[in-house]
This record gives sequence, structure tokens and C-alpha cells, in this order.
Amino acid sequence: MSDKKTVLIVDDTPANVSLLYSVLKDSYKTKIATNGDKALQLAFADNAPDLILLDIMMPGMDGYEVCERLKADPRTKDIPVVFLTAKVAVEDETRGLAMGAVDYITKPISPPIVLERVKNHLILKEARDLLQRQNEVLEEKVLDRTKKLDELQDVVMEAMGALAESRDPETGNHIRRTQLYVKLLAEKLREKDAFKDYLTPERITLLYKAAPLHDIGKVGVPDAILLKPGKLTPEEFERMKLHTVYGREAIEAAEKKLSEPNELLTLAKEIAYSHQEKWDGSGYPDALSREDIPISARLMAIADVYDALISRRVYKPPFTHEKAISIMVEGKGSHFDPVMLEAFLEISNEFYRVAERYQDSEDDVQSAHQ
Repeated sequence: MSDKKTVLIVDDTPANVSLLYSVLKDSYKTKIATNGDKALQLAFADNAPDLILLDIMMPGMDGYEVCERLKADPRTKDIPVVFLTAKVAVEDETRGLAMGAVDYITKPISPPIVLERVKNHLILKEARDLLQRQNEVLEEKVLDRTKKLDELQDVVMEAMGALAESRDPETGNHIRRTQLYVKLLAEKLREKDAFKDYLTPERITLLYKAAPLHDIGKVGVPDAILLKPGKLTPEEFERMKLHTVYGREAIEAAEKKLSEPNELLTLAKEIAYSHQEKWDGSGYPDALSREDIPISARLMAIADVYDALISRRVYKPPFTHEKAISIMVEGKGSHFDPVMLEAFLEISNEFYRVAERYQDSEDDVQSAHQ
């Protein structure tokens, strides 16, 4: 079909090229390059690809150099580059992301993961392109533009959150549920003197929009760790904990493109970086405690843990609402802000109604684990 997006596959191994082609051919147009020079030639052509899957280890010009040249050229700098690599060291990941790559897929390649990553990065590219076009709207249409930008902001945040969920595909509706949990809890806490000045209606709306990015840093965690069905080793858990750092860094990178601070991104950074902190200081990454933990992150902690408890995971079945509540009560004053937890308990039935309304079907759960 003429409206299919085009994916450029760059890999010097015929077996990898054949596999990627077979995975993508039904949904996308494909172009193939077996070396860096050919990749640049195809990328710089008039009909440039919409996304590039780029092998790192190639003879001659390696993937890093190809990426560097693509990002240095105005014609190709905005094409999403996803690295294909067997390299999983932190320094390798950092180097690739610093060059401008949006993601990486570890080898051996998993077809479902390839399809999810390609789909979500193309969604993000469309959102960015639309945002750029919206910025060119005439000034007399500013009210209409503001409305559309607000809608686009929601799309971008949800798409980025969906990208993280595609790395850890446990529950298809996790993003929607946690958004609504955060909003419900924030609105309840407005009744408390300690929170009413901070939790204005405007800020609650921003918290709702920022919530999908709480796990965006998972795009930086290797598949071998993120998708492991068994218990993580201590070393693997340390790597997993870095998703909070990766998340903040990813949002900071976007923030640098703005001419002034943006409260939505500020809240998103707080949530991504600190939602694994605990009230008693036993969390990560900074072992913050009590009020040193941002309010946004404390809200997200309750929403995220509740949803994890009621959802199916590779290591456990879903708990009942009652069981989840009993477990969370045990975390009052240790894991959770005690005032926030009391507010949560007062409206826990509303959380349950959200969970019921947006529960994952058996098909969702099964496809997530294929």
C-alpha cells in the first residue's frame, strides 16, 4: 500500500536481514543496506525512510559512525534510529543514546518486540512532526492551535508511555489505570490542608498527563533483564534500578529543546526518577525519605504499586482488591506516605472501579507474553 511507512534495515548479516524483512514486510515498506555507505545513500535519497534499524557492529563504517552522520545532516537528523546490537553494557547504551538513537533492540531479535518498537517510534515521530507543523500555524488561529497542542501533548505523553510498556508488556491498560489513580488520589488529597495549596486543579491535570512517563526509562534496560521471568540477580536488579535514571535523562533531553521551563516535564521527571523511593528511605535511586520525596512521586508510588498488585505478572497471579489493600496497609509509614495512604483507603473502592473498567482481557495478557 502506498501509505505504508518505510523502514530501512541496515545489517551485514544475511540471516538478520532476512528475519527483519519477514517480520516487517506485511506492515511496512522496507529498504535494505548491508553496509554503512549504502545506508547513508538510501537515507539521503529523496524518498528517505521513516525509521532506521541499524546494526552497530559492521565492517568498515560501524553503526555508531552511521548514526553520527545521520544526526549531523539536517535531511536525516529527525529520522528515528533504533540500534540492533548484542552489546548490553551500560557504556554502550549510553554512547548510542547520546548520539541521538531513540532505542536499541538486543540480539537475538524477538519479532514481537521489533514490531512493537517500530510501531511506537513511528507514532512518536508522527506526533513530533505534527507538533512542528502546529508551531507554524498563523497567530490568528492561536486558540485553535492551543487546543490542538493540548490534545497532541496527551498523545505524545501516552505514546511515550506506551513505548516503555512495550519493553515490559505486562498489562495493556496499565497507563490508563495509573493515570486515573493519580488523578483520583490527588483530588482526594486536596481536601487535606497539607496538600491543598500544591494540588491545584491545574497541577492535578498536569500530574494526570505526566503519569504515563513513570516507566519511560525502561527503554534503557536490556531485554534479558526486563523480560526475565525469574527472580533477578543482585547485579541484574542494580541494572533494573537504573530505569529511574534513564527516565529522568530522557525527559531532560527533551526539556533542553525548550526555551523556558515546563511544569509538565518537571513533574514527569520527578515521577520517573523518584516513584521508587519509599517513605522510610529504603527506596531508590537516592534513598529519599518522608517529605524529601516529591509529592508527585509519592502519588505515583501508590498508584503504581496498587496496579502491580492487582495485575498478572510473570512471577505471580493477580491479587484480589482486598489482598492488595491489605498488603498496602502493611506499607503505611514504611513504603507509603501515611497521609496519602489514608486518603487512598478512603477512596479505594473508586480505584477498584477504575481497575474493573480498564481491566486487561485474557487476549491482552496472552499476547503480552508471546
